[in-house]
Amino acid sequence: MADFEPQIIAFCCHYCAYAAADLAGSMRLQYPASVRVIKLPCTGKMDPIYILRAFEDGADGLFVAG
Repeated sequence: MADFEPQIIAFCCHYCAYAAADLAGSMRLQYPASVRVIKLPCTGKMDPIYILRAFEDGADGLFVAG
């Protein structure tokens, strides 16, 4: 289990959290490659089907940031 790297999906608001993730990239801050960032127009548009689909497609965890 030492090689286990969880697949994390990050649903980020376009104006808030995605901008922070983009800034982190511009500053060359690193985060694991197993984290996938998905840009949403707004976290208010977060549909529960997105969460279910992420788990169906193999995500080990998810993060919703607004």
